[in-house]
Amino acid sequence: MNQSMNPEKIPVGVVGLGLMGCSIVTCLLIAGHPVVAIAPIPIDIETAEPRIREHLTRAYQEGLFTKSPESYLDQLTITEDYSLLRESKVVMECTLENVAIKRSVYEKIEAVVAEDALITSNTSAIPISLLQREVRLPARFVGLHWAEPSHTTRFLEIICGDLTDIPTAEWLYELSHLWGKEPTLVRKDIRGFITNRLMYAMYREAFNLVENGYATVEDVDRACRNNAGYWMTLVGVFRWMDLTGVPAYHTVMKDLFPTLSNQTEVPKLIDDIVQAGGKGVLNAQGFYDYTPEEAKLWKETYEEFSYDIRRLALKYPADVVKKKLARDADD
Repeated sequence: MNQSMNPEKIPVGVVGLGLMGCSIVTCLLIAGHPVVAIAPIPIDIETAEPRIREHLTRAYQEGLFTKSPESYLDQLTITEDYSLLRESKVVMECTLENVAIKRSVYEKIEAVVAEDALITSNTSAIPISLLQREVRLPARFVGLHWAEPSHTTRFLEIICGDLTDIPTAEWLYELSHLWGKEPTLVRKDIRGFITNRLMYAMYREAFNLVENGYATVEDVDRACRNNAGYWMTLVGVFRWMDLTGVPAYHTVMKDLFPTLSNQTEVPKLIDDIVQAGGKGVLNAQGFYDYTPEEAKLWKETYEEFSYDIRRLALKYPADVVKKKLARDADD
């Protein structure tokens, strides 16, 4: 795909301005893209701009950029009018995980964008190969799986569906490095992609341990924080095994794997919370009991942590050892 790699010359559209849509818009603005943000829900017209402004202000205070937040907002158009996507080279759909809703959005996007414009979906659960059959030109359809908050995290998965044009996905992969990402290109579609398949295996085992009385919710969280949470920002699972001795894992797997949960039903613990209307810190009702003040403070603390962990992670990129060897060779 022969297109510019200068974000300032690549207009981008974002459809959907909820929690993640607003942080995605923030990320793209910081990278330099002109952004047209479509609000499918009218209330988002009122809430999106203050939320994006707040993200930009905090990012400025944290040193992510040196220009004024206002200069980035000048590159943003928030609207309900899909026709303003006409010049967009990439359009990112960030709506609810519902195929019918997404199909309706894709029809409106394809009615106005050029035939060489890319269309992407920020889905975490629906296979890209399924979604791309909902568009007229499936070869230009790619999955983009972000992590919240999108403007601080290094994570991004770029997923090819069965009908995706691979060079198109490769171009998007290269471009995403300019968004401050350390992306993964998933060349073969699979439900949940990479990170969700790994994480949901852990979630399932966590529920199994709690529901069967082996540990409390607090115990499981503490174990995750002080084991995997200790090393995972530096290395992934395979390098961790390299660092700590491959044969030991081989020995443990033979005895441990047969005992792990293979439950296929949604765990009762989470089902009870959802049926009761629990949304976690969003409404102070989740696996933990929160006062409204505690829920608000947890949200603020996570935002603060996301900047701190970003600074730490940037000191240790994926190729940190190669860079150190190169520096030593130069010396």
